Amino acid sequence: MKTTIRKRTYQAIYRLLGSVNPLESDCGQLCGSACCVSTEANMGIYLLPGEEKLYTRQETWLRWDVDDVENYDFPDSWHGKIYFVHCLNAPLCPRELRPLQCRFFPLAPHLESDGKLVLILYPSELPYSCPLIRDKMPLSPRYIKAVHTVWRRLIQDPLIFDLIRYDSSMRSDKNLIRVYAIP
Repeated sequence: MKTTIRKRTYQAIYRLLGSVNPLESDCGQLCGSACCVSTEANMGIYLLPGEEKLYTRQETWLRWDVDDVENYDFPDSWHGKIYFVHCLNAPLCPRELRPLQCRFFPLAPHLESDGKLVLILYPSELPYSCPLIRDKMPLSPRYIKAVHTVWRRLIQDPLIFDLIRYDSSMRSDKNLIRVYAIP
């Protein structure tokens, strides 16, 4: 898949999100890093198109799966390979190298029917309990703003926009917990 987002843009995004956290403290201390150390056999995340450029695929803390995107549930505009990574050294992975989906959690982007981008608490069932979601804990305003800024940039890429539009269309708007929106 060919993305319009360059490696240096992803590097800048990593730097921005590396300076903020959902809480002022390490949220992994609340739950024993449940999102990183789940015993679920297939636990991992997909990289966004082009994000794989930030890695050598020789990282000893990651296991890589490379799949044909057509074999999975992605937008019709997506073709070619998709990268799925499993953390092998959780929760001791190099925090500055965590993939974007790790940095965004527990927030997810959502496009409302009028096209407005909002951030919601992660809406899918998880194989672990996240206290940030379960207890609807207040998140750091700096973190929320940084994540929203990044998603506004990312959805300028047609492939990522299609993914967020596709994911948003699969959700029921009435049950979403909106965290942040820009009018």
